[in-house]
Amino acid sequence: MLQEFQKFISKGNVLDLAVGVIIGGAFGAIVGSLVNDIIMPLIGLILGGIDFSGLAITVGSATVTYGNFIQAVVNFLIIAFVIFQIVQIANKLNPPPPPPPAPGPTPDQKLLAEIRDLLAKSK
Repeated sequence: MLQEFQKFISKGNVLDLAVGVIIGGAFGAIVGSLVNDIIMPLIGLILGGIDFSGLAITVGSATVTYGNFIQAVVNFLIIAFVIFQIVQIANKLNPPPPPPPAPGPTPDQKLLAEIRDLLAKSK
């Protein structure tokens, strides 16, 4: 069991995935800082000094902090847009390979074509 686990962990895909998760976490922190420290204060300034993180509604004893939700939506949209741009650039840099050429006729198809041609000539 331990050897199977070791084989699984040493596969390239698992290591690539681990690196991707670590980089994604770091990227998420950068985007979170961009949104919380730069974009949201500017949006708040444009909207008259509104601080989104403080927006909340109290319903009974529960507090619904919808301002945090707004910030999470902005985070998501920025991350999605940046990833979209990265994928677009990667697709332009690495175009898909051309499709393989169509295979030639099989021996059976060649024989049938010859028979067809002979029958057409005999008419």
